[in-house]
Amino acid sequence: MRAHSILTHREVKNLSKQISIGGGQGFWGDSNDAAIHMIRTAELDYMACDYLAELTLSIMQRQKLKNPQAGYARDFLKLMDIIAEEAYKKKVGILTNAGGMNITACVDKLKEMVEGKGLRGYKIGYVLGDDLLDRIPELAAEGIKFENMDGIGCFDDIKDKIVNANVYYGREPIMDCLGMGADTVLTGRAADSALFLAPLAYRMGWKDGDWDNLARGIMAGHLLECGGQGAGGNFQYDWRSVPDMDQLGFPIAKVSDDDFIITKAPDCGGLISRESVSEQFLYEVHDPANYITPDVTVDVSRATLTNVGENQVRVGNVHGKEKPDMLKLCIGYHAGWKVVTYLSFAWPNAYEKAQYAADILMKKMQRKGMKADEVHISYLGINALHLGVADMRPELVDNANECVLRIAIRAQDKAEVEKIIPEISPLQLNGPPGASFFGGRAKATEVIGLYPTLIPRDAVKLTSHIVEVKYCLLYTSPSPRD
Repeated sequence: MRAHSILTHREVKNLSKQISIGGGQGFWGDSNDAAIHMIRTAELDYMACDYLAELTLSIMQRQKLKNPQAGYARDFLKLMDIIAEEAYKKKVGILTNAGGMNITACVDKLKEMVEGKGLRGYKIGYVLGDDLLDRIPELAAEGIKFENMDGIGCFDDIKDKIVNANVYYGREPIMDCLGMGADTVLTGRAADSALFLAPLAYRMGWKDGDWDNLARGIMAGHLLECGGQGAGGNFQYDWRSVPDMDQLGFPIAKVSDDDFIITKAPDCGGLISRESVSEQFLYEVHDPANYITPDVTVDVSRATLTNVGENQVRVGNVHGKEKPDMLKLCIGYHAGWKVVTYLSFAWPNAYEKAQYAADILMKKMQRKGMKADEVHISYLGINALHLGVADMRPELVDNANECVLRIAIRAQDKAEVEKIIPEISPLQLNGPPGASFFGGRAKATEVIGLYPTLIPRDAVKLTSHIVEVKYCLLYTSPSPRD
């Protein structure tokens, strides 16, 4: 194994002043098509695949509790089965948070797959330490208060119901893996944009204090982390202008010390324009002048987006400031049980019938003494998406072709929400005319609540590891504290 300071097998590419990195996935369950096309047709140095969201980790944790070998994004292994050989041959580094709640199991499966493909010398890096579930009592004893970031709820109310607790961390431990020669890096809850910043900072030599460069790297990642949403998917401004959405290409960032351009792979659909990039640029940015990430506080309040060619947008005037002292800890906790059920009605008077059916069900639930924390009734086709701001003019709702009654009930006791289940299908014959029951019999499912909080940076202990295929050499390097 080469020393950390020595260039890896990618040393020729490392001499380049421009780094090309693609966004291969936007979420757990995203299509693999764009990532495969990107590897096959684009000139890439790296591709990062984002699989995680807040609730995703809680779902993965439940999977792991049922099966100790589960709890990661198995979709990633399906993708790697297709692209691993070509990416390795082309020296394209792959970075992903697909490890979820069971990073080592994912590493083992990936290693087994790569061994089967005969890729001798393939190195898999991985980062451990974001899972703080077992350390919550220790951290509380040290005086950490776990105050809710949104000022909602109290930690004492959920501390005995915690399902998972994962901290969002930055680039450093991922860079450590790259420094040890990793061809693929697997993480848990690294910040989405950190997956993209890490290889950029590693190759460019960006360090703490290079705030503007780090901010540019973060925004490159931000524009890529949602996959197709950064290339014309979910395009509110003019979705009709997006060509060939059936083969939508995902965005690629070409980054240097003095330039930053968003583009996409050749011979695919999608749209990279000032307007399409703008929508993703502001996505989930709470304060354009103070966009907080683990690596840097970003200021995009005066940023510029300029069309510089077909499917090419230059991003400029991005600035950075000191990174925060605290890191976000996302806690998932058991918040009860829910049942969601549907009943559809046809014209005439579809909405009126659905309302009447809802009234029947609520009277039945009252007689059964159902104790619910929350009951939500809405009408698909009328107000399910727009809720209180929906256009409810009589001339619109009275003549609706169809209307679907949706009832969602949440309670702490599973038996309480299950009371409504046997009452739905009988309304086909025992309620207003024109009813249709679909989707099968509803089931009670667990509700996972989210509790966001902040913890001191130095309370988090991350370690970087690497395993080499065939040789099976295992190295460990603690990530430096800030």
